[in-house]
Amino acid sequence: MSGQQQGSAPARPAGPGGGRGPFGGGAGAPAAKAQNFGPSAKRLLGTLRSDMPRLIGVLVLGILSVTLSVIGPKLLGEGTNVVFAGFLSLQMPAGATKQQVIDQLVASGNQDQANMISAMDFVPGAGIDFDQLAWILSAVLAVYLFSSVFGWLQARILNGIVQRAMHRLRLQVEDKIHRLPLSYFDRVQRGELLSRVTNDVDNIGQTMQQTLSQLVISLLTVIGVLVMMFLISPLLAVIALVTIPLTLVITVLVARRSQKLFVQQWAHTGVLNARVEETFSGHSIVKVFGHQQEVEADFLRENEQLYRASFGAQFLSGVIMPAMMFIGNLVYVAIAVVGGLQVAAGLMTIGDVQAFIQYSRQFTQPLSQLGSMANLLQSGVASAERVFELLDEEEQTPDDEDAHTVADNASRLEFDDVSFRYVEDKPLIEGLTLAARPGSTVAIVGPTGAGKTTLVNLIMRFYDADSGRITLDGVDTLHMTRDDLRRRTGMVLQDTWLFAGTIRENILYGRPDASDEELVAAATAAYVDRFVHALPDGYDTMLDDEATNLSVGERQLVTIARAFLADPRILILDEATSSVDTRTELLIQRAMSRLREDRTAFVIAHRLSTIRDADLILVMEDGSIVEQGSHDELLAEKGAYWRLYNAQFEGAIDEDEPVAVPAVPLGPPPTTAQIVVDALAESEDAVE
Repeated sequence: MSGQQQGSAPARPAGPGGGRGPFGGGAGAPAAKAQNFGPSAKRLLGTLRSDMPRLIGVLVLGILSVTLSVIGPKLLGEGTNVVFAGFLSLQMPAGATKQQVIDQLVASGNQDQANMISAMDFVPGAGIDFDQLAWILSAVLAVYLFSSVFGWLQARILNGIVQRAMHRLRLQVEDKIHRLPLSYFDRVQRGELLSRVTNDVDNIGQTMQQTLSQLVISLLTVIGVLVMMFLISPLLAVIALVTIPLTLVITVLVARRSQKLFVQQWAHTGVLNARVEETFSGHSIVKVFGHQQEVEADFLRENEQLYRASFGAQFLSGVIMPAMMFIGNLVYVAIAVVGGLQVAAGLMTIGDVQAFIQYSRQFTQPLSQLGSMANLLQSGVASAERVFELLDEEEQTPDDEDAHTVADNASRLEFDDVSFRYVEDKPLIEGLTLAARPGSTVAIVGPTGAGKTTLVNLIMRFYDADSGRITLDGVDTLHMTRDDLRRRTGMVLQDTWLFAGTIRENILYGRPDASDEELVAAATAAYVDRFVHALPDGYDTMLDDEATNLSVGERQLVTIARAFLADPRILILDEATSSVDTRTELLIQRAMSRLREDRTAFVIAHRLSTIRDADLILVMEDGSIVEQGSHDELLAEKGAYWRLYNAQFEGAIDEDEPVAVPAVPLGPPPTTAQIVVDALAESEDAVE
């Protein structure tokens, strides 16, 4: 909205389009340091609270799955014992007892072998017990099968929990955006906001999807494996426990440094998205003024900043997994050596050592996975912080619970000593008082930045006045709901807004329940019907996102038809006919004259020829009304309006009239800006 640019420009970064032009400054600078990881992660997990029964089910299924998977290595170890014992029994004389074999080995000086087989259960000469081995293998198959089924169910339920949580989060963000004041959108770049709503929310969903299930399984696996290791061999279990403090130290040291970079990564992503969005939307302006190199340089600089932050974050967090694997391999070697000595001493069976080695892998693997998940968790929490910042933004003041209402035909609007400023120390409107009676047309003119569209912002309650009252039929608009106030108001802006859809759908946006006859009547009044039949599908012609298959003037006519269909009691026209030709403008003015009957209309205009018939003309300068009256009355006063009018309608230069050319000293030719300044100075002297 052009008025937002006028009034709120001081509050946002400089640049065309109120800080959002192709060369405007960027909002959302990278955070100097990360916010607290713990509170943000806790708040993120809080989004799952409404699915607590399902989360309990996920935990139960996870426990069952891990319990069965943990039993598997022990069963396989028993199978190894059966095979190894059977193989050894074939090397011994049949009919002898186990004790006789051990005594014979001791007598022959093979004490180590005697110790090793003393821990085993076998019958000399019996061979491998294939029936027992078959039962063990069947049990292993069943254990792993049910473990996989429970794990699949757990992952499926958790996926639904995460997706519902993201669905709720998107709804919260959507609702929040509708509750934010217009000042928020004035100071935050559109690309930055889109990045939080899309990229950051998607990243949160992916993080929770990839980490929650694995996190639960990994923690349960560590606990279950640890219990089994202590049952098999407390000594080897203590050796395996060395990995835990080493893992924690490495993870904490790396995470402390990489979290800052993850926050910067997503902040830079928002800045880069804003840059791309504003550059592409203003692509023609960039081309016209030859700023491709500057835009490319800005893009390369911000892309480089994103690259450095992303590379640093991924590199640091990627160190965790190799470090965990290195520690795990060291522990594996230690367990293999000590376990071999335990078997040789007869303190453990070879099957138990095999099972323990499997458990050691199962123990270090989830620790490594937890370490590798650190980068995902940090990235997700960094995105969550940005989304929570949006959700925690100060909202617009809520409507009164006992809101007042007015008659359906209410259209008398009054300003009573209204003052307003966008920035605390920069007054804009001070002590404004005016009355617009029903059926009248109030035109607002003045130089750029005088506060014309700010007046409209106050009428629509896009902003609330700092002091004074704005009343509709005597009711303070602050005590009305915003929806009720805006429902009575129609607005046509200089900058058209049409969405991807048919022309019919765009016009019906003004009143979705309107009949076809009412739609055609509004289109005819706005002269849309005159050109729409030349289109291939008439009113059902599809428009793209930018409505590029219509001319600028035709797009403006569609927006006017939309306002006609809404049938508002208060009509606001902000340079609404600036994009149409003179003949069409004249026809639209006639249609608007019919529309304005028994309605109050506010017209913001720069072309003074369009407001000659206005009932009241307000001339604004620096937020104050310096003159008011009809067109003829203001011309007679020969004041500010008279100067504006004459500046637009001075007589054209007669080409046949000789022009005296003054002598110009030699030197560099004047710049375009200097020529314009000199011409304005001459015109002001002529008016004076």
